Amino acid sequence: MRRALSAAIFCVLLAGAVGCQKNIPNTTVKDTPENRAVITFMENYRNAVEARDVGALLAMAHPQYLDDNGTPAGEDDIDYRALQKKLSRWRERVTDVRYEIKYRTITREIDRILIAYRYSASFRIAYDEEDERWSRRIGENRLVLLYDDIQSRYYVLSGM
Repeated sequence: MRRALSAAIFCVLLAGAVGCQKNIPNTTVKDTPENRAVITFMENYRNAVEARDVGALLAMAHPQYLDDNGTPAGEDDIDYRALQKKLSRWRERVTDVRYEIKYRTITREIDRILIAYRYSASFRIAYDEEDERWSRRIGENRLVLLYDDIQSRYYVLSGM
């Protein structure tokens, strides 16, 4: 009887421990050192967006950056050079940014890291010298990162 009771208690404690996986606070992402490093990179990205720091954003992008914008046609694809132009135009028109990220998942696939997140972005856009208006967007996005072992850092491959 004692053995059966001890085994039952052990099973309950084991099941409780397995079910108590901790997430990084304010995310649904498992708390591991690797995931914390990714979130740190992503928070630097978020801060660069809010600061409208095109130089920092471009430094985060890999030279082989390519975003297909989720379409099969190639006319709207953005490579690194097009990203430079897009961010420069964005910096000229956007005068203030508030950008929040709710991290959903971080998945590793071979040499890629996929970050799925929900964002809430508010932009103050200058339409001309006297007309600035706030615009708000809420949506889902996925950033694809590559970790460079030689430089010990992440680069964005797509999703900016």
